[in-house]
Amino acid sequence: MSSPAALHTVLTPTAISRIFLGWSAFVALILARPLLSASLPTPALLALLVGIIAVIIVCAFGVVAEAEHLARRLGDPYGTLVLTLSIVLIEVILISAVMLGPGEHATIARDSVMAVSMIILNLVIGIGLVVGGLRHAAMQANRTGVSSYLSLLVVLLAVAFALPGLIGGAGAYTAVQGIPIIALTTLLYGFFLYRQMGAQRRDFQEVAARDGTASEAVVPQADAERHSVVRVVSEHRPEMITRLLILVATVLPIVLLSHDMAALLDVGLDRAGAPLALSGILIALIVFLPETITAIRAAARGEIQRVSNLCHGALVSTVGLTIPAVLTIGLLTEQTVVLAESPTNLTLIGVTLLLTLTTFSGRRVTALHGAAHLFVFVLYALTVFS
Repeated sequence: MSSPAALHTVLTPTAISRIFLGWSAFVALILARPLLSASLPTPALLALLVGIIAVIIVCAFGVVAEAEHLARRLGDPYGTLVLTLSIVLIEVILISAVMLGPGEHATIARDSVMAVSMIILNLVIGIGLVVGGLRHAAMQANRTGVSSYLSLLVVLLAVAFALPGLIGGAGAYTAVQGIPIIALTTLLYGFFLYRQMGAQRRDFQEVAARDGTASEAVVPQADAERHSVVRVVSEHRPEMITRLLILVATVLPIVLLSHDMAALLDVGLDRAGAPLALSGILIALIVFLPETITAIRAAARGEIQRVSNLCHGALVSTVGLTIPAVLTIGLLTEQTVVLAESPTNLTLIGVTLLLTLTTFSGRRVTALHGAAHLFVFVLYALTVFS
């Protein structure tokens, strides 16, 4: 595809209007900050929040459209990695920016990762399995790929939430403990990406079905797979670059608007008498909205491994990038980074990991599995209000 043809096909009026809408809303919000600092009437505050959410939803559909185009070109896991890393990297940058800003934010990383874990592992996967299970009689994930994700999640979530309370001080790693944790977490996540995009690529692809019976993906030929992706990128370079830029330009205002909306949401929840912890959950829901939409649409098509790639892969990336980032900032700025979770939340994390193991270790996943995941998310929501 030639460069002019790529621009004509990809830079559609719809794509441009979504980018313009997102960035215009963000600029307008910045310009209106002096007015927003004053006490807004509740109806005006509600209207503003609804307007911001509407803009985010419009942009989210644009992100999903570009991500699905890239996924079709690259195939899994490269296609889903583009969307996942785009959102996760921006989320990590925002958490880091809050830590580097004024005020004390000792628990922001813990609270954010906990909310994201419950949303991704229970709410999004639960909805996806219910939707997919009701439409497809038999769905089977690639058990080797899911097992790889779970192996990393067990270790990373234990390092993030459990170990600081056992060996750290006041729920935080000491400087001597933090340095090896940063190095080991970074190395593990880097090795995961290297294997996922290389020799184990087909462990994260849909299971082939023959004669109505699902079977595990065959052992990959790493060199052939790599050359295939390089060839696709080479042949469609202008289109790929343009779509990637549009995706980033569309997803960035989503996260920025969500971040700026947090203060308004806190005010609204305070007036409504709702717990402020609910704010973190709502922000995480909005930030991961594009990935949520993509995962549910994939489940509706019966692409259960893509659901796993989007959800489990997103959480591996979130924890694998957030923990080293916040611990490094804590060391450099001499801030305390509290990571240890409460016994209640540790129990919920443990139940969630065990439930995920039982869900994806069977021959097929069903809507009943999804209902169990949704039940755990409701339990998590109840703890927020208790």
